[in-house]
Amino acid sequence: MKTEVLLLLAALCCAGPAAAQPSGPGSTGKPQPGSGAGYHDPRSQFPPLKEREGVVSWNLLSSVTTRVEGAFVRPVYPKAVQALNNREVTVQGFMMPLEPGKQQKHFLLSAVPTTCSFCTPAGPEGLIEVKSKGPVTFSQEAVTVRGKMSVLPSDPYGMFYRLADGQLVK
Repeated sequence: MKTEVLLLLAALCCAGPAAAQPSGPGSTGKPQPGSGAGYHDPRSQFPPLKEREGVVSWNLLSSVTTRVEGAFVRPVYPKAVQALNNREVTVQGFMMPLEPGKQQKHFLLSAVPTTCSFCTPAGPEGLIEVKSKGPVTFSQEAVTVRGKMSVLPSDPYGMFYRLADGQLVK
């Protein structure tokens, strides 16, 4: 239960109501606060992630748009993103712990480093929920993880992506 509350707080903390604004046809086309793959501050001590062959691109993951269905904002995935569903993939990013301690079995992965323990550095298209096979030691440096990707059309916590059976790639 604690993890679900942390996920919900992380999704709502910095995103606020602007994250619920639709994108795609009819939208302004301008990025909304709390959406996108995240902003990499040039003053950051961590270098931005470089695209790597064999690693799923954050540009691809953040190409999702959204539509409003009643009280819900639903993702609309391009075919290239839909093709990742139920596939073994490799992703890279910065860890955002969801559990206490240095050893993490459940964490968020982001294209940019987090600067606040309770705020997400990106919108849902810039985050991947990772559930690992075994403990992964928390690192402020970028990590690479391999696992089974799920593309989530209606996750109750607002996540767009989940990686199951994640394992750290050296």
